[in-house]
Amino acid sequence: MRALYQHLAAAYGEQHWWPADTGFEVMVGAILTQNTAWTNVERALARLQARIRLSPEAVLGLAEPALAELIRPCGYYNLKARRLRGFCAALIEAGGEAALAAMPTEPLRRWLLGINGIGPETADDILLYAFERPVFVVDAYTRRLFRRLGTIDGDAGYEQIRQRVEAALGPDAACFNAYHALIVRHAKAVCRARKPACDLCALRRRCQQRGGD
Repeated sequence: MRALYQHLAAAYGEQHWWPADTGFEVMVGAILTQNTAWTNVERALARLQARIRLSPEAVLGLAEPALAELIRPCGYYNLKARRLRGFCAALIEAGGEAALAAMPTEPLRRWLLGINGIGPETADDILLYAFERPVFVVDAYTRRLFRRLGTIDGDAGYEQIRQRVEAALGPDAACFNAYHALIVRHAKAVCRARKPACDLCALRRRCQQRGGD
């Protein structure tokens, strides 16, 4: 796990991820990016921020249809508007970001997972990027890369992968941040789902599935 991280870091350098100005913007982005590309989330966030100053109270101040229309570019906009409003209401009821920041990581993760529409990946995005907790995010890019390298079995579950990385690297939020960003960069640029650019891959000597699945 550490050698793979070092290879990717040498190939791509610092990624400066997650792209957001505030913790709450990270939380909103984590919900909006479900099942869509980040470029669509950026468009949705720009439309939303042109209308309101981003805060839980301001989001709840928008009627659900109006919110859905603003975030339309991110897809599934009616569902995501409902989820985002539910999250904002829960955040306010819990005492806001400061109250959540005071919680230990595991209780905070359980709190996030208890909110409708927040699954493990979204919860871990928020934990790592909004609260700087040492939690590794497992996404489709991670699964694809690790599977092709033979690092994980094809049927490995989310928690199994997450815990394996965390056990191998230790509780290091900065490392997990950089590692996830590097995996996303590599998977988008080289280790693509279709027509992977194996001849350009810095990891090609380690890969068990050159040429893709």
